[in-house]
Amino acid sequence: MGFTLHKDERYTVEQYLTWPEDGPRYELLEGIPYELNAPSVEHQQLVGGLHYELEHYQRERIKQGGGGHTPCIIVESPVDVILSDITVVQPDLIVVCNPAIIVNGRVRGAPDLVVEVLSPSTAVRDKKQKLRLYEVAGVPQYLVIDPTYRCAELYIRGADGRYPVPEVLDAGDVLTLQVAPDFSLTLSDIFGWPLPLAVQENQVAYG
Repeated sequence: MGFTLHKDERYTVEQYLTWPEDGPRYELLEGIPYELNAPSVEHQQLVGGLHYELEHYQRERIKQGGGGHTPCIIVESPVDVILSDITVVQPDLIVVCNPAIIVNGRVRGAPDLVVEVLSPSTAVRDKKQKLRLYEVAGVPQYLVIDPTYRCAELYIRGADGRYPVPEVLDAGDVLTLQVAPDFSLTLSDIFGWPLPLAVQENQVAYG
């Protein structure tokens, strides 16, 4: 029997988990399934670049004694992150510092960091609906990377449980993350983005 989704029907995560694993990939957002397209090469380079830097950071930290912290788990998509009974997302990259929320190969609860790289087919959902879902679920930091404008937005959950106005970073700005206390790199270092002309000139003058 074929597998068919009906656009006017809402689904639960319990139903989602029965869908064929060898078929199209979906996210389930508040009961509505959204098929995921294959990412572009640039998209994967950005995700891979950040993943590499975070893994390198952790290896170096372990060599130096670990700082008293257990290494976090860094995972690229596809991986299911179950946020509620009707929502399961597949972020481009997640960092999980509490392994107890990983159950049967899936994440059940809020990762410590969620990263989404914008693409034309998902940008609106990533910046609106999924932003709200991550906020409600309690994701401490949500990083949105925009390859078109070569910038990023970092949302940091406040004491009131809300995301205030994000920190906007361009190619010359430094990215700092709660999951990596002394991690500090400019976006140009991570992603190979060209620095703004003014920054380049300043580096030449004082380099």
